[in-house]
Amino acid sequence: MEPEKVRAPNIRDVAAGAGVSYQTVSRVLNDSPSIKPSTRQRVLDVIKELDYRPNQAARALVTSRSRTIGVLSAQNNAFYGPTTAINSIEQSAREAGYRLSITNINTSDYTSIKAGIDYLLSQSVEALVVVAPQVRVFDVINELSVGVPYISLETTGRNPGHNLSVDQIGGARLATKHLIDLGHTEIMHISGPQDWIEAEARMQGFLHEINVAELRTRAPILGDWSASFGYYAGLELLRYRDFTAVFAGNDQMALGFIHACREMGLDVPGDISIVGFDDIPEAAHFFPPLTTVRQNFAEVGRKAIGLLLAELQGIAPVDRDPVAPELIVRASTARV
Repeated sequence: MEPEKVRAPNIRDVAAGAGVSYQTVSRVLNDSPSIKPSTRQRVLDVIKELDYRPNQAARALVTSRSRTIGVLSAQNNAFYGPTTAINSIEQSAREAGYRLSITNINTSDYTSIKAGIDYLLSQSVEALVVVAPQVRVFDVINELSVGVPYISLETTGRNPGHNLSVDQIGGARLATKHLIDLGHTEIMHISGPQDWIEAEARMQGFLHEINVAELRTRAPILGDWSASFGYYAGLELLRYRDFTAVFAGNDQMALGFIHACREMGLDVPGDISIVGFDDIPEAAHFFPPLTTVRQNFAEVGRKAIGLLLAELQGIAPVDRDPVAPELIVRASTARV
């Protein structure tokens, strides 16, 4: 004999427990300013006690609000930066009473990009966050009429009033200046893919500091973000060894380069200093622990949701500045 199923509490159960009408409970759920604080708290206490979960679909029908934020994400975002950014956005949205609807796209295809946006809009999203690293995505968005507030996590400045990110150029400048301050004058840069916005910004930051210090400008090596590329690039570059330091565009490529150094009998940082970018959780446990640039994705998520909610509520946003990166100095860099 199957055990009797327990009925989930509904809005009338909450109303009975709090000694109010179900309309009052509804007003509490919709943040109505007409409810007295003591009544609001009594209702919230009963909601917590009963573990009541409002039916979001039903609420959307009544209020004409979905309380859903769409996320347009590139399908090749299986990298630390984009994945962590989405996780942070989801946490901040949930704290604000919103949920996410996420769709992945093929960033090289106009039809796929448009289909992704159309799908999210068909879900009645109230706002949109674009987490896609290629310029092509934003070219398409600029051609379309999105019709809802949106934020793009990119640094090109192509969408004034719509973009937010960690200061990628500033982070690369921190990494490069750190190496210069340690006395390095011959510095290589292994960058990310050519069509990635972050890779271009980090390259700009690197070249800026090299030019300011009046050092020899070396052509950056275009990589693919992988540890394998860092390893094989290291094997090739270290055959000549006409440099003393490397700024890798992300921590994975830095890891691969360290592997190449070890394989060729070179000491890090005794022979070669290496700086990465991202500060992935494993970076502190590389051998040696990696000097890198930390991106505050929790702050990115908080600010992105804050900007969208401000626009939805017709409030002027307080802070649109890029999120400041932080240089984390560990054991992979040393003075010449």
